[in-house]
Amino acid sequence: MPQRRAVPTLTSLCLQSLAQHMQSLWAKDYSDNYLDEYQFRFLVGPFNDLACGLVQELLRLLGASRRLSRAALHLLLLPHLRQLSLAACPGLANNALGHLVVLRCQALTALDVGGCGRLSPAVLVDVAEGLPRLRRLGLAHTQANLQVLSAVGSCCRHLRELDVSGCRKVTPRALRHLGYDPAERSPGCPALRVLLARDLEHAGDGDAAAAVAFLLLALPCLEVLAHGALQDALCLLRSGRLGGAEDSEGFPSLEELARSRGAAGEGAPLTLPLRQLEEVREDALSAVRAVCPQAEELSVWLGDNPGSSGLRELQGWRCLSRVTLGCSGRHGRALAALLPLAQSLGTRLRALTLHGFTCWDPLSLPALLASCPGLQSFTAELEAPPDPHAHQEPPEEEEEEPPAPPPRWATDLLPRGLPRLQSFTLSLGGPLPAWHGPVLSSTLASLLCGAPQLQTLRLLALPFPLDSVLEPALPGLRELRELSLAGSRVCPGTVWHLLGTEGPLRRLELSRCPDIHRRDYDGFLHQVRKQRLELDITWE
Repeated sequence: MPQRRAVPTLTSLCLQSLAQHMQSLWAKDYSDNYLDEYQFRFLVGPFNDLACGLVQELLRLLGASRRLSRAALHLLLLPHLRQLSLAACPGLANNALGHLVVLRCQALTALDVGGCGRLSPAVLVDVAEGLPRLRRLGLAHTQANLQVLSAVGSCCRHLRELDVSGCRKVTPRALRHLGYDPAERSPGCPALRVLLARDLEHAGDGDAAAAVAFLLLALPCLEVLAHGALQDALCLLRSGRLGGAEDSEGFPSLEELARSRGAAGEGAPLTLPLRQLEEVREDALSAVRAVCPQAEELSVWLGDNPGSSGLRELQGWRCLSRVTLGCSGRHGRALAALLPLAQSLGTRLRALTLHGFTCWDPLSLPALLASCPGLQSFTAELEAPPDPHAHQEPPEEEEEEPPAPPPRWATDLLPRGLPRLQSFTLSLGGPLPAWHGPVLSSTLASLLCGAPQLQTLRLLALPFPLDSVLEPALPGLRELRELSLAGSRVCPGTVWHLLGTEGPLRRLELSRCPDIHRRDYDGFLHQVRKQRLELDITWE
């Protein structure tokens, strides 16, 4: 049975009480008398003695419950605050509040103002210049521009993570200021490891590729760079033809930066410490692999040509542990084509995500899983092959026979099991040929029996009954916290069996299950309320 609601801790109850009465009690005097006063450097009040972690948790509770008012926010901008996120309340973040954050919260190491579009570039410059201890800064979807990034590059010497995704005023030239300060002729953001710059308006032009190449060379610690021109920048660096990317406004050339990284001359070897690469095209894999041999996480879009060398390139990438593969062509590829890659990566593979592959041979799925016994996360959105018997006339109706007992599926298709697996998702598009169902049922039965650490299980739109797969395995899934059966065939009896099984289940998704009806859903909810279970059930 899912666990009953736990008794909240005293700390949690006290914070909830503070959040509930914040505006009517704790912030009332400040709201009535001092709300428009922005020059107080310190406030002596009831929250000064709260530990930093408790202040941050109170801010989170207020934001989640939509009780965070301007007065409450003013009272909680305390000198010892280390982390602050205004992303949940962008309507409260104006220029005056930005100045107040800089004035009072000098100890901040993490600040997120993502979506706070009312903060002007001048205020964002003050934030970068006035909070030198920042290690994480979120500026996504703000008015950040060249001046803001110049201030970040010049002043935020300890910055490790920066997000400027969706900032319309961030140009390729603005990005260069993160890696170099032309006024001081000194490197910028020397400790920057993660730069998220998705959805920028200039991501596809040549200047963007040169600017991204500049960052890759100028920021020696960079491990993650999410930008639409990253792939083109890596191909540019691999080619070694850097002479056409000169800059006349105080920035060093790409050739000068390449020499400083130990590469000189056309075609000279250059490697970068990038650990994560997004949406790489199959035809660029060779160049990307040569420049980023230490990459651990990679997503690739594969074309229609099954004879291309993309999958073979992946086999030689020795550090890969998290791989996402998608079929971008019209015809997709067979799931069995991935077996050599899975066998090559073997126990190193920790996460595998697949989109658009066709399961022509149902035995290819257990063979793929058996090749990767170290998997912690597996997600597959597969296409079903056409059913050759789909258009045949249905057989004539015969006399009804008593229902057969549920089948007992073989559980030996994964001999070593998946002992580290924590998340498994399988989705199938379209009806399956008749002989696929038993094989896939045995595959799932084998998996559930050999995955004792499984916490999240999603079986989506599977066109064969799951009751005989799930019921025998439920007692062994003692770590299962989320179960989604959306669009799949499962009967109410299996859900009742689940409600009576011991475990920490918190979420059950039954949307669009054809055999679950409103009366069943109402019965499940009644049982949850009666037993005071900490379980959220969704159905539609």
